Amino acid sequence: MEKKEKAVQIKHMGYNCCQAVLAAFAEELGITDEQARRLGAAFGAGMGGMEGTCGALCGAELVLGIKEYSGKPILAQARSIHNAFQKKCGATICKDLKGVETGTMLCSCDDCVRSAAEIVEQALF
Repeated sequence: MEKKEKAVQIKHMGYNCCQAVLAAFAEELGITDEQARRLGAAFGAGMGGMEGTCGALCGAELVLGIKEYSGKPILAQARSIHNAFQKKCGATICKDLKGVETGTMLCSCDDCVRSAAEIVEQALF
């Protein structure tokens, strides 16, 4: 199963968007499913109740940090993931993605999770 579909499947098991992206890559990252759940627990619903960055994008950035950080900045890689997500999904803030203020959804949670997992997989694996 592709990572992006695995991440969506995990989300439907009761994980938030961030946890789902992290858990999809847990084995490759050398972390347990429980560690993925703990790491991503505070990043669901767009950090701060839809006011902040999409949890799926946060999950992708956490995957980057766990996989690539070796004491040197990884900001360029983080920016690349951020930009790819924004281009694919139309925004990076949860309430904008869900159309809370506009009434027009740009990207569903499932598609945000799918996109974040696909972007990080292409970038890192």
